[in-house]
Amino acid sequence: MERLTAIARDLRLVHRFNGYIHLKSIPGCSQELLNEAGRYADRMSVNIEIPKEESLKLLAPEKDHKSVFTPMKMIQQGVLENKEDRKKYRHAPRFVPTGQSTQMIVGATKETDKDILQMSSMLYGQPTMRRVYYSGYVSVNTYDPRLPILKQPPLVRENRLYQADWLLRFYHFKVEEIVDDLHANLDLEVDPKLAWALRHPEAFPVDINTADYEQLLRVPGLGTKSAWLIVNSRRFSRLTSYDLKKMGVVMKKAKYFITCNELTSQFSQPIVGINELHPERLRPLLISKAQQKRAAEEQQLTLDFKEE
Repeated sequence: MERLTAIARDLRLVHRFNGYIHLKSIPGCSQELLNEAGRYADRMSVNIEIPKEESLKLLAPEKDHKSVFTPMKMIQQGVLENKEDRKKYRHAPRFVPTGQSTQMIVGATKETDKDILQMSSMLYGQPTMRRVYYSGYVSVNTYDPRLPILKQPPLVRENRLYQADWLLRFYHFKVEEIVDDLHANLDLEVDPKLAWALRHPEAFPVDINTADYEQLLRVPGLGTKSAWLIVNSRRFSRLTSYDLKKMGVVMKKAKYFITCNELTSQFSQPIVGINELHPERLRPLLISKAQQKRAAEEQQLTLDFKEE
């Protein structure tokens, strides 16, 4: 940690580097080193690695969650104190101005996606945590019985966790809506929002011209930008599917979950949505062969934990 801090100090003071520095903090380092490193870094991170401490102890006996959370709290305290100082003194030096991040390994231990996302949700409740990264476990050590043997890293699962993380941060979803006891792991064939929609057909169809912003965020194929455009554009005229396409809505997904100006019951052509098709019949229509193949390959991967 001393060497990392020295490098950051030289970059700033000797070489006059004014760009972005993301500095990793070593678990267990002292308050003094953190305080100094925070003056030179834009962002600092302390990696949790594994969401459950018993699994962390299995793979890294010298580490525990206390050695990770302690520097996290120190950084958080420093950031909050620095904000107060800068309110009083405009030229006070900055301390980790872009907040903290952390990382968790996916697939190295038996934790479910529910375990991982619950930890992420708890971390996002902290005022200075900005990002949680997920890294698919890469099997490079074949002689240590504590490590699983995987033919390939779980990249689809990693991607699904990033999508679920996005729902937590920007789409106002809660962990228990994305994963629960019956669905402890994310669906590898469809993204988490589509999986939620297929499990809750009672929430649809959503009328594009009357639904509020929160309801629009739940519609597969709609993002935060398109939902915002819909809410602001419909003040001037009723929206049609043509307008939605221009706003960037993925109609291939969204058309089964919405009604709009020309998709109402007053027209002769009947509405064909999730409640008419039923989730089990709609699901195959929304999954490409490539997605099915990737999901099938990853579902065949097993965590081969050797017994000592």
